[in-house]
Amino acid sequence: MNDRTVAKRPAGTGTPGARGGVPAARPDSEAPIPPTTEAEHQAPHVRPGDRIFRGLATGSGVFIVVLIGAIGLFLLLQAIPSLALDQVSFLTSREWSTGDVNNMRYGILDLLLVTVVSSAFALLIAMPIALGIALFLTQYAPRRLARPFAYVIDLLSAVPSIIYGLWGLLVLAPVLTPIGEWLIDSLGFIPLFAKGNVSIELGGTIFTAGIVLAVMILPIITAVSREVFERTPATHIEGAIALGATKWEVVRTTVLPFGKAGYVSASMLGLGRALGETIALMIILSATNKAFGWSLFDGGATFASKIALAAPEFNDPRSAGAYIAAGLVLFVLTFVVNAIARAIVAGHKEYE
Repeated sequence: MNDRTVAKRPAGTGTPGARGGVPAARPDSEAPIPPTTEAEHQAPHVRPGDRIFRGLATGSGVFIVVLIGAIGLFLLLQAIPSLALDQVSFLTSREWSTGDVNNMRYGILDLLLVTVVSSAFALLIAMPIALGIALFLTQYAPRRLARPFAYVIDLLSAVPSIIYGLWGLLVLAPVLTPIGEWLIDSLGFIPLFAKGNVSIELGGTIFTAGIVLAVMILPIITAVSREVFERTPATHIEGAIALGATKWEVVRTTVLPFGKAGYVSASMLGLGRALGETIALMIILSATNKAFGWSLFDGGATFASKIALAAPEFNDPRSAGAYIAAGLVLFVLTFVVNAIARAIVAGHKEYE
């Protein structure tokens, strides 16, 4: 057989399948999948350490949920008997008289208003300051300055509440008195700046308390906002710079839109901290029997400060139940605020 005969032979005629009329198998065809055994269907082996860690993590989460539920249930069970003895509307009355257990007249309207107004005023002051500090530390400050400056801001949260209270009453209040008098004289026609129900010279007003609260919640809002702004994707920032954006335009078009939800959530966490503050407001706010008049220069009491001031008088479960009922409202209020903050963050995948 010469080479010319071999060259004229059709391709594939040398294979047995082709000679038998059966198409030849492709060399690149996949091999048949072998049948799986029953052992391969079983779950993978889990090490004892992983099983223990998973149990501890799950148990910790369940414990927190059960603990919160137990606290709420305890407050509810302790408050129901006293609520049944209340002679006025618990939600709308401004009276608070629990000395006579046979004629208890108490309502939370004033406590709720003072708590919300002082906390909202503090949040209004702290939010722009915290935003400016967070942007400065993440976008403008040199690295060698940003880290120690952030430590100083974080250290504000380590100051005890009683120190804030004494500082607010003895140091800050005299400084704020001329400012308060000017606001009353100039903007007194606005209910928020009208003359209050306590003496402004004593400094025990919501105006002073709100500024102290703003300083107290500033580290929380700043720390969370700083962490969120630092997570802005570098590609977004570099793309804005490549398009010729200035530093402020980069912040406005990339950093702020990315961190807006985290910043709002941080503010809600700070609001929850302000709602539950006790010792500082107990020291600063002047007690008064007059109704709250929607002025920043009113005195009064918040939920927490009212309960703390009356703690030595909890010798009767019926009168103590009135304060527990007020604590239940504060518990629900702070729970709702923190739930809102969590919901804001949960709606953005970049924070998960």
